[in-house]
Amino acid sequence: MENNVFTYKYSANQAREIESIRKKYLPKEESKLDLLKKLDRRASGAGKLSSLSLGVIGVLIFGVGMCFGLDVFAGADWLTVLFCALGIVTMIPAYPVYKHRSAKIKDSLAPEILRLSEELIK
Repeated sequence: MENNVFTYKYSANQAREIESIRKKYLPKEESKLDLLKKLDRRASGAGKLSSLSLGVIGVLIFGVGMCFGLDVFAGADWLTVLFCALGIVTMIPAYPVYKHRSAKIKDSLAPEILRLSEELIK
């Protein structure tokens, strides 16, 4: 008489691990929600780099003026005024640049964001 035995072992943990490894190698598909989130992050962060750059450069120039104000170089008071004024003039447009760039990028992304959100709501 033949002894035909069928054994089957199932492990839920092993199946989850296999599935997580498998997902790493499947081609990634960007969903509409992912695209909407990406566009929203881009619109929210618009203009930060340019305004921060202006602000930091202005603060550094202002700091050089303050160093001259500490009388490190005797008789260089005119350099103190010059560098502090240049620093302030560089810092002042940082916020208007941020507002302008943000509005410009938000206006360009708004139709796509609204279209995607309408598709996802329906």
